[in-house]
Amino acid sequence: MSRFLILQLRPEAEASDDEFSAFLAKGDLSPDRVHRIRLDCEDLPEGLDPRDYAGVIVGGGPGCVSDPAESKSAVEARIEAACLSLMPAITRHDVPFMGCCYGIGILAHHLGAEVGKARYGEPVGAVTCARTEAGATDPLLDGLPEHFDAFVGHKEAVQHLPEGAVHLLNSGPCPFQMIRHGDNVYATQFHPEADAAGFETRIRIYRHKGYFDPSEADDLIAMCRAADVTWPERILRNFVQRYG
Repeated sequence: MSRFLILQLRPEAEASDDEFSAFLAKGDLSPDRVHRIRLDCEDLPEGLDPRDYAGVIVGGGPGCVSDPAESKSAVEARIEAACLSLMPAITRHDVPFMGCCYGIGILAHHLGAEVGKARYGEPVGAVTCARTEAGATDPLLDGLPEHFDAFVGHKEAVQHLPEGAVHLLNSGPCPFQMIRHGDNVYATQFHPEADAAGFETRIRIYRHKGYFDPSEADDLIAMCRAADVTWPERILRNFVQRYG
């Protein structure tokens, strides 16, 4: 059985470990079925070929693809370059791919679409996603209702649908919540692995990273605890079951 490659971009160890645990739990994956690489502290192995894996999962992180190069730290620049270096092979060979939040920016940027902060950024919280006509028949959305809530929090967003991509989910604040390229390359703007406890952890860790006023942290945590966010994890589980 081939393993899944999990690429993580969070330089905060607690956030990275919590996200990794969520990928395992929500994807119904055991540790021996994954190859985890924390790109903040290790390089991609020389000669790594994404086709050697059942699929590639890219987590979220505080970096922004659209930030000017001169404003990115050395770690942020290295993480972005590593992710982008795999995208030609992934899209050319239609390698199963699930990009979560940061991953949609990586995919769209690679495909030549604009990723930026002019429109569609969303504050930290729960947002209602709706299936498009194409989303109604996509296998990764099998078993999900027409509308469901998901956790978001992002400064940049895809500004227009990349050429050749299929639009699967939208929301009022941000139209491009989930897209697909080819048959197997997916990305979401929301976090399919995130539940209330996990998002509470991220709120605490990133309260001074510009996503929200730090004084709002307690209210945002209360919002997470009250939100009914359970459906997005099925997307991750469907991905693993389809390609694992």
